[in-house]
Amino acid sequence: MHVRTQVRLATALTALTVAAATAATVLAAPAGAASRAPAFLSASQLPPHPFSAWTAGKVTGGVPDELRLCLDEVFPGYDSRYRPFRTDVDASARQLTIVTGTAAKAKALADRMNKEIRGCARRIEAADPEIEASYRGYGSLAVEEGARVHGLHTEASWGATDIRLMSVGRDGRTVTVVDWSQMGDFTDAPVKAFKKTTVTAVNKLY
Repeated sequence: MHVRTQVRLATALTALTVAAATAATVLAAPAGAASRAPAFLSASQLPPHPFSAWTAGKVTGGVPDELRLCLDEVFPGYDSRYRPFRTDVDASARQLTIVTGTAAKAKALADRMNKEIRGCARRIEAADPEIEASYRGYGSLAVEEGARVHGLHTEASWGATDIRLMSVGRDGRTVTVVDWSQMGDFTDAPVKAFKKTTVTAVNKLY
């Protein structure tokens, strides 16, 4: 009888310990944290195009091929989601979001992305002698944990010329990349409007 009582007491104490730990976890987590997800830009929040409206695609898992040009080495090991945008002419855009485990991991990821983008022009020229590439930094933005804006121009020996604006922003443990591109050069880049788009994108994170 004494043995049975000890067993029952041990079982009850174990159950109480588990219940207390579960309650503490629930109390520590923000309401709705499990179901919350970063919001994406809408088509109307992209830099206006003079000849065409923007159309937004569906949010899907993975990485858009266009971002692999500069950031391919960064993505392994991360779950990511993105939304593509297009116009009826030559402009297109993408927004990628990655939710990491901690704010420290997000900061490290954003720093790595900025570094990879800054070195992208050099890598492009090294990989293809028929393409000239140049980079311009457009500075940082004071939004949440910060964002940085980059410009990349490529010109091929056969005459094709393209301009891209890319930004990396962070809020807490979430990182977002906004990528805009069209035919042209640095004079065709809507830098001011793109910075506004980047601020909006980072403010939509959590």
